[in-house]
Formats: sequence, structure tokens, C-alpha cells
Amino acid sequence: MRQLRSILFFIFQIVWTIPYAIACILSFPFLSRVQRYWFAVGWCKVVIWVGDKLCGIRYRVIGWENLPDTPAIILSKHQSAWETVALPALMPRPLCFVFKRELLFVPFFGWALGLLSMIHIDRRKGTDAFSSVVTQGRERLSEGSWIIMFPEGTRTKTGSRNKYKSGGARLAAATGAPVVPVAHNAGRVWPRNSFMKFPGEVIVSIGPVIETAGRTAEAVNADVAEWIEREMIRIDPAAYTSKPRTSASEPSDATPRT
Repeated sequence: MRQLRSILFFIFQIVWTIPYAIACILSFPFLSRVQRYWFAVGWCKVVIWVGDKLCGIRYRVIGWENLPDTPAIILSKHQSAWETVALPALMPRPLCFVFKRELLFVPFFGWALGLLSMIHIDRRKGTDAFSSVVTQGRERLSEGSWIIMFPEGTRTKTGSRNKYKSGGARLAAATGAPVVPVAHNAGRVWPRNSFMKFPGEVIVSIGPVIETAGRTAEAVNADVAEWIEREMIRIDPAAYTSKPRTSASEPSDATPRT
């Protein structure tokens, strides 16, 4: 039954994406930048809703009070495709993703994505690529958006971590924008590189703001990695029970937030 539900969910995503992308392409020329974003987020909200009803993937968010009332850079744990769909649907401000330029050429999805105010990376430009990210990032922040990045780069297996790359912290330090770390255990229900979906609750934990003014990117990145990995142990302790502890994986002293 679980396999059948996963198959139906996969089919739904294909059937839902094509007409919605066409609707975006046709309507976007008549909408403002912000209206385009929230129109596109409608796709995310429906996918998350169907994931709940069809596959039993629920979610709970803690730490709402930590979200600033200013532009910021969100640096999130990356375990699944779930967070790339859910976070735009959950956050109260437009999110600006940083992604490689090649995604713009994906039929339907990429075409609609190209009409949104996101940040594109052209890897062919080498070291100049980051300068372009900073320029685009300043523009998006000035528009009131939150920029979202996944410092681990690729999706991680539940209970593990990748090296935290400094790109997000460097962007925050260069723009002076505060950082908001986010931890979650979405890999439990929507594992990386897996067709199967599993019923359960995703816990999304929003951390306290990390200020960047006058600080190095390395210091900011270290704070982000430490908070996220500590919080991962708190929200998903079973995944780390048998793993050796490091300085970044000691039990969190954070108190539960509702």
C-alpha cells in the first residue's frame, strides 16, 4: 500500500506540474514580482497538502518567534526534496533560492522558475560567479525577500552531515544580512534518492538569528553548523544514538519552542 501511495504521489506531481507551469507562464506577464511568487507557491502548497493526505507526511514548525521582521538569509539543513517544496509554502515572506543556471532549461518547471526573481549561478564564470551572487543577493534583499541556501550543498542521509560550505555565510557577511538557521528531519519521511515516501511528522525548527555585521564568514558558518547539528540531535535523537559525538554534535541546551 505504501508503494502504491508513493506511485500515485509521483504521478500527481507530474500531472499537477505541467498545467500549473503553463498557467504561470501565461499569467506572469500580467502580475507583479510578488504576485508571481505567491502564485507559484500555490503549487508548493498543494503538493504538501496532497503529500499529507495521500502519504501521511505531516509537519510541525517550532521557533516561529525567531523569524526577523527584516530581510535575511536562511541556511537550512538539506535531507530531502521536501524542504525545497515546503519552506516556500510555510514562510511568511518570499524566498529567493540560489540555484545553478542549468535548471532554467528543465521543461515547464525551469521555464516558470526563470520568470521568478531568484538568483542564478553560472558556474562557467568560475570565481566571478560569486560576485554575481552578491550583486543579485543585494537586489533581492533590498526588495524584502529572504534568500535561502543549503550550506551542505547536496542532500544528506538521515543522521549524517556534510561539510558546511561557506557560500551562504559569505553572502551574509558581504551584505550584512542576518542569518536564520533551520533544522528539520524531512529525510525520515521523504528520503534522499528514494522513490518511497513514508508516513510521519516532519519537525522544522527555526533557530535564533545569527548576526553577521563585523564578523567573518568562517565564524558565521561555524555558528550555523553548530546550531543546526545540535538541534538535529534534539529533534531526531534516534538518528544519532549510535553515532560518535563531535563538538558539533553535543546535546542541545535549547529549550522546546512552540
